[in-house]
Amino acid sequence: MELLLQPMFTSKNLKMFEDSKSFSLYIEQVARENKCSHVDAILEYCKENFIDPEEIKSLINKSLKEKMKMDFQDSGHLPKTAQLDV
Repeated sequence: MELLLQPMFTSKNLKMFEDSKSFSLYIEQVARENKCSHVDAILEYCKENFIDPEEIKSLINKSLKEKMKMDFQDSGHLPKTAQLDV
């Protein structure tokens, strides 16, 4: 007998966030609590909910993109950019 794994959730019945801000706050909380990067928190969210990361790209706002960029810079995957002290 072959066991077929089927997603428990689809993007249609997935807990939807009101907006990109609420999704961003959720991801920041998960990253902080689990001491992981924001990218890892997003990927884990997608994995737990059986959704393709492509489906949530509209929920990633500018603030979350900046934090993801900083995660990549800190890990050495992106070069650090010069910043002005203001």
